[in-house]
Amino acid sequence: MSQFAPMPEPPYYAVIFANQASATPQGYAEMVQAMLDCAAEIPGYIGIESSGNTDGFAVTVSYWDSEEAIKTWRNHSKHQVAQKIGRDRWYDNFQLRVARVERQYDMKAHG
Repeated sequence: MSQFAPMPEPPYYAVIFANQASATPQGYAEMVQAMLDCAAEIPGYIGIESSGNTDGFAVTVSYWDSEEAIKTWRNHSKHQVAQKIGRDRWYDNFQLRVARVERQYDMKAHG
């Protein structure tokens, strides 16, 4: 199974969420799955890619077709609950960046 999100032709948007996990992960895995399911229902959601290391640092990139779709996700009531719990319990630190993807390349295209 590929871990690459299925991407459309640019332009589209990437929300880059870099985080350092805290020592209190109770309920985190369940919330991640709930948020993946919830995000997939938002019009304009494209996909997600995520990776982390053994020290609890992770980067998750979600892809969206518009800034409006990102705002809808940011303001979704279930996501807001997850954001609050994340700040209070799951993350020691995080940074969020939003970028517009103008170009994309892959190995197959340059093989």
